[in-house]
Amino acid sequence: MGTQTLLSVEEYLRTSYEPSREYVRGELVERGMPTSVHSLVQMEIGYLFRRVRDQHRLHACPELHLRLVPDIIRIADIAVFHPEKPSTPIPSEPPLIVIEIVSPGDGYSSVTEKLAEYHAWGVPNVWLVDPQLKKLYVYAGSLREADAFELSLPPLLLAASEIFA
Repeated sequence: MGTQTLLSVEEYLRTSYEPSREYVRGELVERGMPTSVHSLVQMEIGYLFRRVRDQHRLHACPELHLRLVPDIIRIADIAVFHPEKPSTPIPSEPPLIVIEIVSPGDGYSSVTEKLAEYHAWGVPNVWLVDPQLKKLYVYAGSLREADAFELSLPPLLLAASEIFA
């Protein structure tokens, strides 16, 4: 039986990984390989946030590394900050929204674990998009299917029909 070498967070931060990987308590964590559908949905969501950026001061950042705790760095498909852009290269303060987009290789337990970490970190809006099923989910301790993603402050509604256009 082999043993796995733990990586320091400093070594992780100064090394590039292809494909990109997350860092969880000394281990590299592979992400599901995004498909063209994943990329198109990610781009569409980014565009929807870009349209309201100036009006609502919402700053959408795709593929952003987030430092949840000193030894956990996750890569959000989209992190949305309000009212200011992130002030550091790897933010350690929770954004207003984290959106994860399911890739075919993503397992249910790894996706829900990641959503739970964002929620525990203090992200008030944790959203999941499943492009294959064309479904939206809101995470607040458990997954709930939604017809749209909604914010009250600032007011915003992202309908499934817009996301999957």
